[in-house]
Amino acid sequence: MTEIRLHNTLSGQTEPFVPLVKSEVRCYTCGPTVYDFAHIGNFRTFVFQDVLRRFLKSRGFRVIQVMNLTDVDDRIIQKAAAVGASIREYTDKYIQAFLDDRRALNLEPPEILARATEHIDDMVKLIQQLTEKGFTYTSEGSTYFRISKFPAYGKLSKIDVAGMQTGARVDMDRYDKDNARDFALWKAPKPGEDFWETPIGPGRPGWHIECSAMAMKYLGDTLDIHSGGVDLTFPHHENEIAQSEAATGKTFSRYWLHAEHLLVDHEKMSKSVGNFATLRELFTSGHKPSSVRFLLASVPYRRQLNFTPESLLGAASSVERLRTFAARIEFGKVQAGTSPEMASRAAKARDDFDCGLADDLNTAQALAAIFDLVRDVNISMDRGEFRQGDAAPVLAVLESFDAIFAVLRDDDAEKLRALGIAQGSAGPDDADIEALVAERQAARKRRDFPASDRIRDLLAQSGILLEDFRDGGVRWKRK
Repeated sequence: MTEIRLHNTLSGQTEPFVPLVKSEVRCYTCGPTVYDFAHIGNFRTFVFQDVLRRFLKSRGFRVIQVMNLTDVDDRIIQKAAAVGASIREYTDKYIQAFLDDRRALNLEPPEILARATEHIDDMVKLIQQLTEKGFTYTSEGSTYFRISKFPAYGKLSKIDVAGMQTGARVDMDRYDKDNARDFALWKAPKPGEDFWETPIGPGRPGWHIECSAMAMKYLGDTLDIHSGGVDLTFPHHENEIAQSEAATGKTFSRYWLHAEHLLVDHEKMSKSVGNFATLRELFTSGHKPSSVRFLLASVPYRRQLNFTPESLLGAASSVERLRTFAARIEFGKVQAGTSPEMASRAAKARDDFDCGLADDLNTAQALAAIFDLVRDVNISMDRGEFRQGDAAPVLAVLESFDAIFAVLRDDDAEKLRALGIAQGSAGPDDADIEALVAERQAARKRRDFPASDRIRDLLAQSGILLEDFRDGGVRWKRK
C-alpha cells in the first residue's frame, strides 16, 4: 500500500505518518463550544476528522479518538445567565443537537466524548503540576501561565514572541492578538457566576487547560494526532502545547492537522459576521444530509471551500449519480461471464482511490478515481460488454469508497424525520415498496402497461420515485 503522508502544521511539511504504536492511532479532535448550534463551517472540520478516522481504520489501524465538548467558557456563562439557566441546563440542549447533527451526517462517534465540566479535577491537578514546576503565577484569585518560562512558545503558529510584554496577560478565553500574552489557567469567579470549589481556590477553568487535561487523561502524555480548524492554531493549540509540554517535559502531539475555513462568497463563515447557516437551516430548505456531507468532504481539508448554492446542488447531483450507478451494477440485467479487463480496471480504481487518500487526505484525487470508474463501467454496460461476474469487483470498489464517504445509502428522508424536519407521514415502509415494485415489474413483463403505470403513480403519490434501466432493471428512491 502507498505510504500515508500527512501535512504536519508543527513542521510545516508533509511527512510520512508513523504512529507511536504500530497498529494504533491516538487522536484528539477539538469539538464544539456548545453555546449555540454548530454551523456548517464547524462541520467542515468535523467531516474532515471523520474522513481521517475512517481512512486510518480502512488501513487496519485501531483508532482511539477523543473529542471534547467545551461546556464552560465566557460565552456559555453569559448566555446561561441571560436566560436564568445553569451551565448544565443551558449546554445540554446544544450538546444533544450536536450529536443529532453528527448522526445526520454519518459521522462515526468518537471512542470518548469528554465534557469539560466533568473533568475539573483533572484540570486542577494539571494546574498544580505546572505551579510546582514554576510555570504559573496568581493574581486576584486567578492562575496564569507565564509563557516567558516556555522558550518554545510559538513553534506551532510561528508567531514572533520576541517583542512580548513581560507580565502582560489576557483574561478572555479567546483572543485574536498578533503577539503573545500570558493566559488564564484558572479564573476567579465573578459575582453571580457558576464556579467550583477546588484546592487552588474557587473558580472555573480557562479554555485551553481543558483540552490538555482531557487529552492526556485518555491518550497519555504524547498523542499521535491533534486536529481542529485552522483558526485554533493560535492561541488555543499553541497554549495547549505550552502547558502540556511544560508539565510533562514530553512532546504533546507528534502530528498537528488543521482544516481550512469554509467560505461564503469568499468570506469566512462566522457567527460574528452573520453569514453562517446551521445544518438544520439547510435541511429545512430542502437540501439532503448526504449532499452536505459529500460537499464538505469533496474539497481537500487544507484548501478553503467556497460554499455556494450551486456547489451544494452539484454535490447532490454527484451523490445521485453514484447511487444510480451502484443500483445499475447491483440490479442491472447483463449476460453471464467475466471480463479480465474489468477486474483489472476495478483494481486500478481501488488503488488510485487509496493513493489519493494516502496523499494527505486528497479527497478530490480519490473522488476522481471513483468517477473515472463510473464513466468506464457505464460505457462498458452501454456497449453490452459488462458481464455478471464483473459486478463483484466494481461493487467492492464502491464499498471501499463508501467506507470513507458514507453517502451511498439512500436514507436521507429517514435522517430528516429523526431530526423532526420531514413534513407529512413517513410513507410506506421498504417491504411494501419492494412488493409494489415487484408487482409492477411483473405487469411490465406481461405487457400490462396500464397496471404498471397505476403502480408507478401510486408510488409517486407516496413520494417514491422509480428509475427504469435500459436493461430492464429498476431502482426506487424516496423524494
